[in-house]
Amino acid sequence: MTTVLITGAAGMIATELRTRLSRKFSLKLTDIAPVGVLSEREQFVAADLTDTAALDRAMAGVDAVVHLGGIAVEEAWEKIMPANVAGAYNLFEAARRAGVRRIVVASSNHAVGFFPRSEMIDDRVLPRPDGRYGLSKAFAEMLGRLYADKYNMEVFCIRIGAMTLEPEDVRRLAIWIHPDDLTSLVELGITAPGIRYEIVYGMSDNKRTWWDNSNALRLGYRPKHRSEDYADAIIAREPPRDPNDPAEIYQGGAFVTAESVIHRKFATDHKR
Repeated sequence: MTTVLITGAAGMIATELRTRLSRKFSLKLTDIAPVGVLSEREQFVAADLTDTAALDRAMAGVDAVVHLGGIAVEEAWEKIMPANVAGAYNLFEAARRAGVRRIVVASSNHAVGFFPRSEMIDDRVLPRPDGRYGLSKAFAEMLGRLYADKYNMEVFCIRIGAMTLEPEDVRRLAIWIHPDDLTSLVELGITAPGIRYEIVYGMSDNKRTWWDNSNALRLGYRPKHRSEDYADAIIAREPPRDPNDPAEIYQGGAFVTAESVIHRKFATDHKR
């Protein structure tokens, strides 16, 4: 049976994936936090992404990696850099040393958060991160590109939208992904033949999307959930929003206005 290493295994996304992936794969879980009760097909190995020796031990007997580890929100650079930037590099290096070729990278919609919602984007656009967190995810994508080209590794990057059982607001009608659909994408990243380097969007079948996810469909992704099923109820309960707010104009939402300089720049640009 294929053994898959999952980093960040104590996190919300990993917890949902574990339940589903353990039906098909043997899972080796790593985190600096407790991961809860283990199933028959799970084992836990404590590993910090800054600890290269621990990562080397975690890679033993692994066939593929799902890299979810790191900080998952906007934070100070002093926290983002070691966990998300150096941590991603350490993870790829440990995989390379162990001969593990297939890596599924949990990227984020915030790697492209400064594209306007009026623009449909696909897997070929250059990153436009909306903060330090998004920057770290863009780095992870480029790190994967380097290791695919230089070391012949197989890298599958998923720009994850918002994974919940139901979309929570109007913005998420565009970027929502059900855990079942994200599991399908991750399984695709683990098992699809002929992968060299791919970027796909982590979204369900969303009518209101800003993303052209044809690359995922080309590779065999078939989402089963639709955000439009929840649209009427969400729109009815959500209060009106200011259409001139940068958080309503750009795909990254509130992440683009996380610091006041963004508000000032936006106001200045639109006075010209």
